[in-house]
Amino acid sequence: MTYFSRSRGKLWLKGETSGHFQYVKSLKLDCDNDTMLAAVKQVGAACHTGNRNCFFQTLASKEYKETNPLKVI
Repeated sequence: MTYFSRSRGKLWLKGETSGHFQYVKSLKLDCDNDTMLAAVKQVGAACHTGNRNCFFQTLASKEYKETNPLKVI
């Protein structure tokens, strides 16, 4: 997977320095064609902290039975 790195100011291949590559399995666009979701096969950690992904910090959590997202959020 190739990203644009703001800190490097250039395109950057995930894994070129760490060896933790991401191999693209699929790319999907949202209904407005302004967001792309990449499903990848992750080799090693994805996050610079060493975690498997970057979403490991819980901001809030609660069990909900409600399925309407407008009421949950």
